[in-house]
Amino acid sequence: MIPASSLEFLHIPVTLPAGVDAGATPVRVAVVAHRDNPGDGEWHTADWAGSDARILIGPGSDITLTAGDYRVWINLDPPGSENVVRRAGILSVT
Repeated sequence: MIPASSLEFLHIPVTLPAGVDAGATPVRVAVVAHRDNPGDGEWHTADWAGSDARILIGPGSDITLTAGDYRVWINLDPPGSENVVRRAGILSVT
């Protein structure tokens, strides 16, 4: 839970398969208020902080949120044929 006035990194823990380098794996995050899968325009490029994907959210960022509950999604594109999309949790904004 965060206040809508906070500007901070949202961290999402990720367990990558053995041998997959996070630095070579593009990651995107979507934070949406609806129950559907995120649309193409709702994805935002994230970066890595250790084994966490992270993205800046709040006023002045690409993701400004008002009070409510949001679904957090993550998209990983590791080397090979996989392109993984998973719901990562719920974020409550006050």
